[in-house]
Amino acid sequence: MTFVITQSCCEDAACVPVCPVQCIRPRPGDPDFEGAEQLYIDPSSCIDCGACATACPVDAIYSSEELPSSLASFKAINAEYFVAHPLTPSEPPSVSRHNLPPSQSTLRVAVVGSGPAALYAATELSELRDVEVTIIERLPTPFGLIRAGVAPDHESTKRIADRLGRVLYRPNVQCLFDVEVGRDVSITEVMQHHHAVIVATGAAGARRPGVPGEGRIGSVSAREFVSWYNGHPDNASPAFSIDGRRAVVVGNGNVALDVARLLARPATAYASTSVSDAALASLTASSIEEVVVVGRRSQAFAAYSTAELSALAHLPDVDLLAEANEVAVADEDWASAAISGRGWALGRRYDIVAEAAARARTQSRRIILRYGLTPVSVLGESKVTGVELVRPDGTTEVIETSLVVWAVGFTGQPLTGLPFDEDRGVVPNRAGRVIDMHSGRRVPGVYCTGWVKRGASGVIGTNRVDASETVAALLDDFRSGNLAAPSGDAESFEDLVRERRPSVLETDGWRRIDEAEVGAGRDQDRSRVKFVTWAELRDTGHSG
Repeated sequence: MTFVITQSCCEDAACVPVCPVQCIRPRPGDPDFEGAEQLYIDPSSCIDCGACATACPVDAIYSSEELPSSLASFKAINAEYFVAHPLTPSEPPSVSRHNLPPSQSTLRVAVVGSGPAALYAATELSELRDVEVTIIERLPTPFGLIRAGVAPDHESTKRIADRLGRVLYRPNVQCLFDVEVGRDVSITEVMQHHHAVIVATGAAGARRPGVPGEGRIGSVSAREFVSWYNGHPDNASPAFSIDGRRAVVVGNGNVALDVARLLARPATAYASTSVSDAALASLTASSIEEVVVVGRRSQAFAAYSTAELSALAHLPDVDLLAEANEVAVADEDWASAAISGRGWALGRRYDIVAEAAARARTQSRRIILRYGLTPVSVLGESKVTGVELVRPDGTTEVIETSLVVWAVGFTGQPLTGLPFDEDRGVVPNRAGRVIDMHSGRRVPGVYCTGWVKRGASGVIGTNRVDASETVAALLDDFRSGNLAAPSGDAESFEDLVRERRPSVLETDGWRRIDEAEVGAGRDQDRSRVKFVTWAELRDTGHSG
């Protein structure tokens, strides 16, 4: 018997250092780690100890004898990875051991944001003696995209919040929720009370397609749509009408597949999840039978993971189809991607798409994969009636639809008082140290991590290695005496925040929200029922 890593792998890599025979690949630092779709266990080397399964924060690792039938293919997938990438014996990766000189004063660090990147950084810092961390979050709730971005039917992925959330309750960590840096307090004021600040605000903006008609009713960004069905208070109010027969999702990433799956499946598939009540009502009334997922290039360059694509092919109530003449076999895209080292994964992806192209329609609902099409116009008067697309040869096609969801990427947003690279949508930095774009000089005491550092790429666990790099830079600067001592202390900062933001919530406020949502979910046989308005969240947080 061996252990197997499955679809919900978050690439946190917490399983890697605990493996006594080092049979998990790729590892942080390996050439293919950053671009990996998931981690894999070599079945010929695994000794069946189960240490990896215990360490996994999202329950993605199973013994081969206990694999659910829906994940059975991952036994072969793990084995196939090592056919293409033979395991070579090696020592466990080195584990950074941070420490601070005992003669120095307590290090105080503010972390702006509370998503995965922020919490990984806060966890690493708060494990050190003589370090105090202040987490400042704009929303009344923590967890960022774990709460507001992960698809509601990916419950196992959401479980990572249980592990990351432990840091919120550590005695040397203070949480200030419903406080916005740049509105309630300035970045300068935060710096006056801390040795350093780590910006981990993610990528909350949506990239715009820039085509005529994109502003018509029924043309929405994936950021708006995903926030709506996940109950984000910024996007809880608009009621998206899902009343047409067909929807078009533009984009070829995991978010595009999440949106397509949500629209294509019957509402009963989400009835036990944490999907917002408004979205569940709309899905129940939906008349959509077909979702078309449009990609500009071939499937060789699609950004979604092969595991997510494979999951679509195994939905019990939806056909996954494709246009046979659009399936890339040996074009330049395919060859170029194979040369880049992704040939093994691309072979699996080709098989899935080729099977979809050969499959006959058997269900009343379907997802159709389309490739090599670029949207050039959204049609209609005030409301969307269709989208016009162009092929590489210049010919065009119109797909009739009442809903277009643009899943074409996310971008960071500037924070008042800090440099920002508008083109890349990130805070300019070197290994997490924020720099001025014009002079190239470091901004003393300011760091960044996560999507606002590297751009909107990677999965939840990618932020662990990313945050570790930023924390290492910060601690090195502190040891070297390069961080100025703050003029204010923790108490005066809290007083300032409470003066500006009397409604501030702390950890106890989040606990009340969490317990109330989970309790409401229990009453309805759901994982949780979210409060989705600012007023509901604040009232519940202050109800104790």
